[in-house]
Amino acid sequence: MAHNGSVNESVPVSRTVDGGQAKLMPDVDRERAWLLTVDGAPQSYVDLAEPAHLEFEYARRLGHLLDTVAEPGHPLDVLHLGGGALALPRYVAATRPGSRQTVIEADRGLLAFVREQLPLPERSGIDARCADARVWLEAAPAGSADILIADVFAGSRVPAHLTSVEYVRQAARVLRPEGRYAANLADRAPFDFLRTQIATLGSVFQHVRLVAEPAVLRGRRFGNVLLIASRNELPVQPLARRCAADAFPARVEPAATLEGLFGRAEPVTDSDSRPSPPPPEGAFSIG
Repeated sequence: MAHNGSVNESVPVSRTVDGGQAKLMPDVDRERAWLLTVDGAPQSYVDLAEPAHLEFEYARRLGHLLDTVAEPGHPLDVLHLGGGALALPRYVAATRPGSRQTVIEADRGLLAFVREQLPLPERSGIDARCADARVWLEAAPAGSADILIADVFAGSRVPAHLTSVEYVRQAARVLRPEGRYAANLADRAPFDFLRTQIATLGSVFQHVRLVAEPAVLRGRRFGNVLLIASRNELPVQPLARRCAADAFPARVEPAATLEGLFGRAEPVTDSDSRPSPPPPEGAFSIG
């Protein structure tokens, strides 16, 4: 039986969107939970009955960040670059009622598919817009966000125009003085891309931390790494404790840890930026 106009809970739904073939697949273990894939690559996991449940490892770590940047329940102004199935905006709406959130998703077809099949609750405070993330960011008001979360992938790669110093300066401009920037990236040792991103963020923000599981940091596999940046020192202990105690443990490290292991890199500009590396065959795909 469908609820509030959402998809039937037992039947996968597919649609061709701008970025390929989108599919919503039900989770047999959770009655109203859905996995969104595009061309077989997982994009989002949403539980309509329990929006505070985050399934993906990187999303859980972003959830821990969102939980620890302010007092519990305190509303936040959040700008999300990249939408997917709106898992993190739903999480914030559930855990911090009254928050104002803007979501920027470049794939118009995907956004329409998600809105139709997985409708947002009334008065969620979530404003989802179709636009290029960089274009929207450059027009956004200065000092308008407490948190900026960048989770933008064209296919399985971060677009080049969201990796440069010029882009990061715009992100810093939109954040309030105490604001936090967080980016979901993917790479593997020797982390050539990740090191350039640390250098690029460090050229604008005074403090940069990374969050990753030890196996990824030790170079054992390709995986997601969060970079968290701020103008002021990050109070990392609450976040570190939550990440360490998670079902998928991760460590919060100074950016210098990665530099010490693999060396420094130079910041990238619009003139020499590149997209993130493609994942190895089968790294994220679902049959």
